[in-house]
Amino acid sequence: MLRRPHAVLGDPLPGIIRDTAREPTKSGVVGLLAAASGAERDDKKRIAELAALRLGVRVDREGLLERDYQTAQNVPTTLGSGHRTVVSERYYLADALFLVLLEGPETRLAPLRDAINTPRWPLCFGRRAFVPARPLVCCLRNEPLDHVIRTHPWLEHPERVHEPAFDVGLRTILDGPADAVGAELRHDVPISFAQDDRRFAARTVVTGDTPLTPHMITTGVPSCS
Repeated sequence: MLRRPHAVLGDPLPGIIRDTAREPTKSGVVGLLAAASGAERDDKKRIAELAALRLGVRVDREGLLERDYQTAQNVPTTLGSGHRTVVSERYYLADALFLVLLEGPETRLAPLRDAINTPRWPLCFGRRAFVPARPLVCCLRNEPLDHVIRTHPWLEHPERVHEPAFDVGLRTILDGPADAVGAELRHDVPISFAQDDRRFAARTVVTGDTPLTPHMITTGVPSCS
């Protein structure tokens, strides 16, 4: 599970306005796994292996969309004839909580679990300052992703179950076939994270809601069981 006091989700492009997604993207999850396992930015084979895992996300707390208004002074102009002030708006998500599921062979998932527990490089969510609020909980279950996303204990505090926002259930985003009902195109499958060769491919996802049932509400910190 991912608990994020602040996060930039997805892969915002450089520019004056830098947006964020409302849930973890394929590129964000693969980037986190690559950092944990020590894969280089230009290791296309390793990145392809990580991106091939099926991804499912359940939004247990939507979080708040926030904006940083930043200015940088004395930035050289492109013609080199002077300096200018650059203004940018950088969006991020605050206080969000997600259940992130990966489906694939155990031989690939087990090393990733170990890597998340003892990462090779520091883990962050889009910016170096946006670190996990607490250690990421990572475990293996021998069940289909579609079943786990509907039954795994809710990660939120039980007292919030009576808030109106949870009457409609928990939002879900799953990798799915292109011909599935309601399938949406997302251009966030990483091919390379190299600074001068950042490239992405497309995937299709199916969004929906899963009911928040009584057996999903537990006391204390949810575990993997």
